[in-house]
Amino acid sequence: MPFFDLPLDELRAYAPQVREPADFDAFWTRTLAESRSVGGAVAVVPMPTPLTVVDLYDVTFPGFLGEPVKAWLATPHGATGPLPGIVETVGYRGGRGLAHEAAGWALAGYAYLRMDTRGQGSGSVPGDTADPHGNGPAFPGLMTRGIESPEGYYYRRLITDAVRAVDTLRSLPLVDPDLVSVVGISQGGGLAIAVAGLVEGLVAVTPNVPFLCHFERAVGLTVDTPYDEINGYLRCHRDLVEPTFETLSYVDAVNFAKRATAPALFSTGLQDQTCPPSTVFAAFNHYGAPGSAGADDKHIEVYRYNDHKGGEGFQWPLQVGFVERCLSRAGV
Repeated sequence: MPFFDLPLDELRAYAPQVREPADFDAFWTRTLAESRSVGGAVAVVPMPTPLTVVDLYDVTFPGFLGEPVKAWLATPHGATGPLPGIVETVGYRGGRGLAHEAAGWALAGYAYLRMDTRGQGSGSVPGDTADPHGNGPAFPGLMTRGIESPEGYYYRRLITDAVRAVDTLRSLPLVDPDLVSVVGISQGGGLAIAVAGLVEGLVAVTPNVPFLCHFERAVGLTVDTPYDEINGYLRCHRDLVEPTFETLSYVDAVNFAKRATAPALFSTGLQDQTCPPSTVFAAFNHYGAPGSAGADDKHIEVYRYNDHKGGEGFQWPLQVGFVERCLSRAGV
């Protein structure tokens, strides 16, 4: 696969001005307040497992407007806590998968919550959470569901679910609420950046090859899904270009990145035509307010000869090491 985006030296300086709604902060403050005010119980049910060094739990927690969202919780066997925590949000079309697949971070000593993805989980790994909201005409897939307005847009609900997943992990007696980090790949990476911009006090954030970044460039640069779903919608709805990108601006990870304060480790593949590297660098270069921990401690791992797979197994040990360094600075 050829190089197709900007040269690496230009990518490292690429910090475009992206569309940002004047009421961006007010919109998300209201959205999260509404969902938190609904309340709702968290259910944590032990799961039988052949694993001898990890305990597994089936979790149901209140997400957007209190709607039930599933997750897996994995902890070191017999741990009494308080443990540092990890929330993971997963890639497009994926769900929480199977319980025994959620063991990696627990083996490294963390309480690990893998959030299911409402309305997804049938394209790669299985999921168990429905999205009960209807929507208007949409291009096949998820990217244009409810895109007529920010209030009804699918990713408003999914981002809120991700924030509430952090709230949930922090509420568990086994977890130190001050020692929670967020990780994710692709769609999950974009969600991790969104959470970083909405939630204070995170230890670290590690978005791998993140999706949902700099929509107006991505849609014009790649013909790969999921961004091409937006192209497909606009090829039909020629009169809705402006309102479509206005809605997308409320969920653009670049806008969340500007508000993030937690240290961050990004990754990108320079031959990634699913999430082009310039869109990832747009979020990375804007990440962290000036003078914040996010601005002072951010790194990006570049995989020159890789596409959307990025670093795969090579990246995870780097994530673990990064989170451990952030914990050590916090005195853990």
